[in-house]
Amino acid sequence: MAFSTPAEFVFQSNIFYIYRAFFKDKLTDLCFETGAKNCIFVLMNSEINQDDGRFLPVMEQFSSLQGEGVNTGKAAWFVRLGGCDVGCSFCDVKESWDPELHPLMPAESIVENVVNSKLGAVVLTGGEPLKWSMDYLTAELHKNNIFIYLETSGSENPSGSFDWICVSPKKGVTVHPYWFAKAHELKVIIQGENDMVFAEGLANLVNPSCIIQLQPEWSVRNEVLPMLVNYITTHPQWRLSVQTHKYIKIP
Repeated sequence: MAFSTPAEFVFQSNIFYIYRAFFKDKLTDLCFETGAKNCIFVLMNSEINQDDGRFLPVMEQFSSLQGEGVNTGKAAWFVRLGGCDVGCSFCDVKESWDPELHPLMPAESIVENVVNSKLGAVVLTGGEPLKWSMDYLTAELHKNNIFIYLETSGSENPSGSFDWICVSPKKGVTVHPYWFAKAHELKVIIQGENDMVFAEGLANLVNPSCIIQLQPEWSVRNEVLPMLVNYITTHPQWRLSVQTHKYIKIP
């Protein structure tokens, strides 16, 4: 059973998982109203141990087309997780940064939504999804033959198993070497010409089969695009990535 607000609870296998201490003072009434006699009540709140990844702060879920990078145009179910401490100035989902703003959802409910979408693929994004262990969620998704795309800054320790990894490092943030070794694509956001040295430095760190891309930051795209076109024509190892979902106005 999926839920959308912190005021709801989830019942699984005779256990009521109660979120954000909403029912802290009403356990007796809740037990009476539900007719539960042998149920276990587990109080969940902001101090919940999420280390095993069985409960994750979900900002939003939706079906759409991938809008940028190598897999542009492919349909997928998107899961945006809350929590990020990278703090990009140009981030277009700053509301995802604070995980406390987003209700915890059992990983099983996330998997159920992905399976029910019948798209056969999911994009795990954020925020920074790797702030939480992805081991349990990705294992359950793979049991259901779901192709898993990961969008990450690479700033967190490895967890989970993914079919496609897009790493988009940010200035001033250390990337775990694992993500350079495993990345299928590198996506560098460019705000100006001075970002090219940063981009080339990253290109030297990824594995030889990684596809490397330059993407104009949206707010300065008109100024940056001509520069990137010129750069890529003289440095053809790079590809251009643009945020097509914003052009065609889809999520």
